[in-house]
Amino acid sequence: MTASNETCQNTTNQRRVRVRFAPSPTGPLHIGGVRTALYNYLFARRHGGDMILRIEDTDSQRFVPGAEDYINEALAWLGIGIDEGVREGGAYGPYKQSERRDIYRTHVRQLLDTGKAYIAFDTPEELEAKRESIKNFQYDASTRMQMRNSLTLPADEVQRLINEGARYVVRFKIEPGIDVTVNDLVRGPVTIKSDILDDKVLYKSADDLPTYHLANIVDDHLMEVTHVIRGEEWLPSAPLHVLLYRAFGWEDTMPSFVHLPLLLKPDGKGKLSKRDGDRLGFPVFPLEWHDPFSGDTSAGYRESGYLPEAVINFLALLGWNPGDDTEIMDMQTLIDKFSFDHCSRAGAKFAFEKGKWFNHQYLQAMNDAELASLFVPVLKEHNVDVDTFGMDYITRVVGMVKSRVSFVPELWEQTKYFFQAPTEYDPKAVKKRWSEDMPATMTRLIEVLKTLPSFKSGDAEPIVLQWITDNGLHMGNVMNAFRLAVVGQCTGPHMFDITEVLGREKTIERIERAIENINPDDAK
Repeated sequence: MTASNETCQNTTNQRRVRVRFAPSPTGPLHIGGVRTALYNYLFARRHGGDMILRIEDTDSQRFVPGAEDYINEALAWLGIGIDEGVREGGAYGPYKQSERRDIYRTHVRQLLDTGKAYIAFDTPEELEAKRESIKNFQYDASTRMQMRNSLTLPADEVQRLINEGARYVVRFKIEPGIDVTVNDLVRGPVTIKSDILDDKVLYKSADDLPTYHLANIVDDHLMEVTHVIRGEEWLPSAPLHVLLYRAFGWEDTMPSFVHLPLLLKPDGKGKLSKRDGDRLGFPVFPLEWHDPFSGDTSAGYRESGYLPEAVINFLALLGWNPGDDTEIMDMQTLIDKFSFDHCSRAGAKFAFEKGKWFNHQYLQAMNDAELASLFVPVLKEHNVDVDTFGMDYITRVVGMVKSRVSFVPELWEQTKYFFQAPTEYDPKAVKKRWSEDMPATMTRLIEVLKTLPSFKSGDAEPIVLQWITDNGLHMGNVMNAFRLAVVGQCTGPHMFDITEVLGREKTIERIERAIENINPDDAK
């Protein structure tokens, strides 16, 4: 399937490519939903089309406060641009399904008037009784005439029940013996017999709202959606949607379907879940989520220190590849390369460690000043007065250590000694490097440091090293003790790069404090 084949239907009909991402505000946006939104966005931009964000809030029982704002904020953070939506507006609104009741009522009436649907009054108890009496019961052509609906009740009885406020649903009347073909751009043509489909509920009088099946078809048609790109879990619904398009007489504008492979557990079998993230220690939501009902907090990629560009690059390659070995791709490169001809049919294991690798790569490529600005909130969390140090200092420090980290929060452990003099010293290093005569050696080193004509790394290093050699001292022991005194441990960047940044005065102060406070006996 080439890029030209992907748009052949729309080229023939001279239709502009229009896609939609249609989440339900029932909680935080799962990372699998983010990938669906991303593929929609990449495809739309690849073909110069439009990206629609439609909020599917017809299930009033599952609505969660704050979820809609969360969806918008997550997409904005990731750089997935929306052309039309609740916030953006557009010529095809409203973009929230709960605000489209009148539209759905009209189309429900159209199906009833043409005999494509019927009204059913069966109570939950009656349906349960049928399930118990008929094995594998399905409300369809073989059973509908046994039920309490407008096909079996007199018209005046139907009207009386409606007038009296009896609750009812509207079911789609599916005729048996029909071959239903779904043209999927990933899986190719998928054909089933209509006999296996049940008469799905399209509308419920209880809340005067349609179900997913009717609302999606009506909205996709009226919003002129050309490609329905969604998760594999919706593939079983596709034949029903094809039949609904036929029932309305909309065959000529039926969209192309794309059912994306599932995101799978990193280990074992099955679909990726929040439990997997909790168990293995990685987020499954783009942003941190605070549950308004339970009060629980779930980790987010943003708050865990991931860069949005890295998350996008990582997700794009879960179920798709560019046709070559390219791995690092910014959004524009992904747009330029994106095509469903390289989209997998098989599920993609969620290799979260690869996500960390991507984040490391993007962090290393980031400008030091930009990375420093991202580090500022972390410094403030640790009570560092950012104004005292200044951004030039912070930028310089970040540039020295960023190769050692994969996430912004990790910078603190690598840099804290640049902002706070050590008050504790690594016991193992003390035991190994701080001998009884080391305080005297460090006192002599202080005198050398005081007389250095320049404290720049390249100027100071050869003089200090020559002093160690000339005095017959052990190079490793002296330099490690020097580092221990200044840093608090025997790790970090090049020692003389550290002292250049700290400056002469602070470096000497730290050595003096170490001489006073380090007691080798404490490490025994």
